[in-house]
Amino acid sequence: MHSLNHIVKFTGDTTVVGLISKNDKSAYREEVQRLTAWCRANNLSLNGDKTKEMVDFRRAQSDHSLLFIDGSPVEIDKSTKFLGVHLVENFTWSLNTSSISKKAQQHLYFLRKLRKAHLPPPILTMFYRGTIESVLSSCITAWFGNCTTSDRKTLQRIVKTAEKIIGVSLHYITDMYTTRCIRKANSIVDDPTHPSHTLFTLMPDVSAKTAETLRPQLRMAASTMEEKNMVHSDSMFPASLGIRVETLPEVGVEDPPNKGISKTFPTDPHNMFGSAKSVQHPPL
Repeated sequence: MHSLNHIVKFTGDTTVVGLISKNDKSAYREEVQRLTAWCRANNLSLNGDKTKEMVDFRRAQSDHSLLFIDGSPVEIDKSTKFLGVHLVENFTWSLNTSSISKKAQQHLYFLRKLRKAHLPPPILTMFYRGTIESVLSSCITAWFGNCTTSDRKTLQRIVKTAEKIIGVSLHYITDMYTTRCIRKANSIVDDPTHPSHTLFTLMPDVSAKTAETLRPQLRMAASTMEEKNMVHSDSMFPASLGIRVETLPEVGVEDPPNKGISKTFPTDPHNMFGSAKSVQHPPL
């Protein structure tokens, strides 16, 4: 397989992703032809009617000739549903947010029915987390960072409605995103077979003074990402870096010098996004 191509296989669906550089489509087209030939050699057939193509032109659009499979042209779609997420050719997420919102609104109906049946708040909360929060947070690390403010407010309104029905406080949609970014980053760090494992470098336990040195450097790295590509800067990896910057320990400048300094650092040196604990240092 060419280095510019990537094949994703999930159950009965196969997706070929190709990077077209300098308007050179040869590597991508050859990959599709190889896949077609392999299927034919292994007594498999591609369903041409269900095969779709989506092209992201970024800023500069160019002519994109039709792709043919066994003599049949492949239809070019402006959007597609991939692993439960609605992808649009310009990589905006309003369509995906709208789909999630409609599904969550439907589940709110059943939550209201349970409330009318006088079920206690713990049971209602359990139902909410299993049927509504799970919908709102589905693949949230992939799309929430690039959502518009309007889309985020739409999702948050669903959470507020559920709060009124149940009568308890629930996790904000931004908190769900932060938690899952950290969880996903930790799982990637712990899995050396993950394709993105090499993108993370473990950070050792650091003191507050060392953190003051690291914080500007990490912020500069995040700023550089933002300048290069706004879409990338709002994705999961830079977001995880930003979360880590904000959780670095602070220097306890207001603590009395003869009573020690309470500093915070990760409990596990192998967990760059781990929970934190407070340790009281002895007086100097």
